[in-house]
Amino acid sequence: MGTSKTILLLFYLVSVSAAGAMAATFVFRNNCNETIYPGVQTNPRRPAFPTTGFQLQPGVAGTWAGRIWPRHRCSPGGASGGGGLSCASGDCAGRLECAGAGNQPPSTLAEFALGGSGGNDFYDISNVDGFNVPLQIGPAGAGAGCATVTCGADINAACPQELALRAADGGTVGCKSACLAFDTDEHCCRGEYGTPGRCRPSRYSEFFKHKCPQAYSYAYDDRTSTFTCATGAGYNIVFCP
Repeated sequence: MGTSKTILLLFYLVSVSAAGAMAATFVFRNNCNETIYPGVQTNPRRPAFPTTGFQLQPGVAGTWAGRIWPRHRCSPGGASGGGGLSCASGDCAGRLECAGAGNQPPSTLAEFALGGSGGNDFYDISNVDGFNVPLQIGPAGAGAGCATVTCGADINAACPQELALRAADGGTVGCKSACLAFDTDEHCCRGEYGTPGRCRPSRYSEFFKHKCPQAYSYAYDDRTSTFTCATGAGYNIVFCP
């Protein structure tokens, strides 16, 4: 959607593998017709991402284990005052720099575990926290032959009414997962439903899976939704591919 320009900001990340430290390059591109503010949260005991939140103007591309998500319909302000940022979806505690704060769902997640078992990186797109902006992960560099993962559908446009997150103007700015909307053990795969055998797809998770077959639609959707690439690859993160 929209047009893209070729302005690159490169972030060189360090991941630890059995062979030692290796650098991974992440390149971000915003093809949406609005400004996107990526949020970043690093998993505990992992090297920090160089920044935890920044701005991508429309068409501008910028360049560990953790998650990355889009924040949109954002305006200055928020909980932290003059340096804050308030977003209709994906907000992280009202800050531009998330600084360890997680995403306020619903938001589409790009998840990574670099330098994992067997000398591999693991990556996926997840709608377990719901959806807000289309997203793509494209391995690059040494990982150019690895699978590109895309959730390119406009799920907001087809979101069931009971899952829709609406802005003040009535427009849908995010689509909640059933777990987020109803908070039941059955939908959240917890309690007596906390195993793959007991937690099965619901009609809501099947809605997400139909729209984005490569993305996680519920907690135990591993078989068709987890991807690997040899450690040392780079990754292109595209919003609105």
